[in-house]
Parts: sequence; C-alpha cells; structure tokens
Amino acid sequence: MSDLSARLSAIVDTLPLRPGLRVLEIGCGPGAAAREVAARVGPAGSVLGIDRSERAVASAQRAAGGLPNLIFRCVAVEQFDRAADEPLFDLAFAVRVGVLDGRHPRQQAEALRRIRAALVPGGQLFVDGVRTG
Repeated sequence: MSDLSARLSAIVDTLPLRPGLRVLEIGCGPGAAAREVAARVGPAGSVLGIDRSERAVASAQRAAGGLPNLIFRCVAVEQFDRAADEPLFDLAFAVRVGVLDGRHPRQQAEALRRIRAALVPGGQLFVDGVRTG
C-alpha cells in the first residue's frame, strides 16, 4: 500500500510515467512521491529527488529503503546542475515549490533555465500535476 496522501497520489497519477523513464522531482520533501514514481518507472528507470532542505533530504534517504533507482540530493532548484556523468531527464515535476509557483519570481527564471538544461529535448515539466512545457 502506498504511503501517499490523496493529493500526492492524484498528482502522481497525472504524470505520464512508464517503465524506463528518468525523472527529476523538484522539492521532494520526505520523498513519498519520489518513492512511488521510482516504483512506477521500475528498475530500468530512475528518480532523482532534490530539495533545498537538508532535513527533508535526510528523511527521504532514510525512507528510501535502499531502492537502487532512487537517489536524493540537497540543492535548491535554482542552483541545480546535473552531475557530469548524469544523463538528461525525461520528465520533471514539482509540488508546492515556491520558486515555481510564483511566490519567488526573481528566482523563477533561473530555476526554469536549469530545469530545461536538465531535460532531454522535448522533456516535460509538470508543476502541481499540470504540464507547463
């Protein structure tokens, strides 16, 4: 049984997930959605969850249960860069991330630039379950 809230479950259900996708979750918090997405993309796929909070990332790492296709990193999206050996992502999503929902407009342009740089050509970004580009 999933540990997702009804709200997060509905959001994850809207994502066009399939086995083998590489997914970036922005603002992963304790990692509940990332764990569900990792299960849905299967062992051929992968999920990177990022969050600016060290506490949230530590909690997500503890709860991950050693899933080999799920990793977490502590970084703000407006400072995010892929690792040199990290392939591009097929899809990115964010739920209640202030820098992407208009609460912090000065940082939003930089965050979007960095997300675009991390996505494959034609990769999709979903914010609160809605495709934005």
